[in-house]
Amino acid sequence: MATCLCDAFFDEAAKASVEVLEGLGIEVVIPEAQTCCGQPAFNGGDWEASRAVVRHTLEVFSGEDPIIVPSGSCAAMVFHGAPLAFEKEKDRALVDQVGGRTWEVFDFIFRGLGISTWTGSWPGKVAVHSSCHTRGTGTPEAIRSLLGSIEGLDLVDFAEPEQCCGFGGTFSVSFPNISRNMGNLKIDNILATQPDLLVSGDMSCLMHLRGLAEKSDRALPARHAIELLRDTMDASILSHGLANH
Repeated sequence: MATCLCDAFFDEAAKASVEVLEGLGIEVVIPEAQTCCGQPAFNGGDWEASRAVVRHTLEVFSGEDPIIVPSGSCAAMVFHGAPLAFEKEKDRALVDQVGGRTWEVFDFIFRGLGISTWTGSWPGKVAVHSSCHTRGTGTPEAIRSLLGSIEGLDLVDFAEPEQCCGFGGTFSVSFPNISRNMGNLKIDNILATQPDLLVSGDMSCLMHLRGLAEKSDRALPARHAIELLRDTMDASILSHGLANH
């Protein structure tokens, strides 16, 4: 599932996800008819419109194969948000079936494939932002375990790591001043550690933080975490991954 943000702004994250999965021996199929996971309408309270989008997603991603998403937010919509919106709907069982095989990409590599280390190298300090939507999932542990095992890479901790970045989808539109202040506080805490790079498993957070940093003339290099895996992938990881899979 490429997601709307990959399609519009973060095509490199989708490309890196495909390259990493294919490097690990996974056959990747990208349905061309996919649109959105339904989260914007869901968050905005228009659950009827959200259900229409979700039903299209259910059709496009029918079958039994794992659904891999380079976004903790979109993945959580499929396996958590959609079941809430379909509690009284006749096709709730299908929503549960699709949600049960939906994975955020790092969680899939870590728990689905059983790969907990990455043997490439990347010299520098990396700050990891764990988005709100990945709380209670395997994604934060997966990202820190895989990136933390890369030779030369130093994971740095910053203050108030559990604090929301302030984006929150429609929250940033409804409450722009609060959203901006939350984001700037997050940026201050991150930059205090002087990282060479900020990574996250959610592109919406990266877009929000990067935009705020640019508006205030602060340098905040930021990328999707899967791009770092792709850039450090080597032959030893490939053989390890294939053996585990």
